[in-house]
Amino acid sequence: MKNKLLKIFKYWLPVILWAGLIFYLSAQPSLKSGLPWPYDFILRKGAHIVEFSILFLLLISAFGNYRMSIKKALLWAFCLTILYAISDEFHQSFVAERVASLADVAIDSLGVLLFTWWQIRRFS
Repeated sequence: MKNKLLKIFKYWLPVILWAGLIFYLSAQPSLKSGLPWPYDFILRKGAHIVEFSILFLLLISAFGNYRMSIKKALLWAFCLTILYAISDEFHQSFVAERVASLADVAIDSLGVLLFTWWQIRRFS
């Protein structure tokens, strides 16, 4: 029992902490970098891709410890990451100076799709 709890803690704590960081950052009224428009835009949208790609990879790692196939782990990680991206935008709709954006969900999804493609090619 203790081993099982340690395993859960080891693989799911990073997922929970990373999701918490995403939630915290989404709760900030403004995350503008102070850079001129195209650079600030690229930096912020790049951050979307990176943060959700990391969440995706952490989820793959967590699901990979349930003796399921890599394809099943990829599917679960993909679905949960996209759902979290949608919930993140919904959360932002309640934050002052922030808006929910389907474009941001698409950008988050792009990062996840790129890593899904990479993982499928890696394990095929």
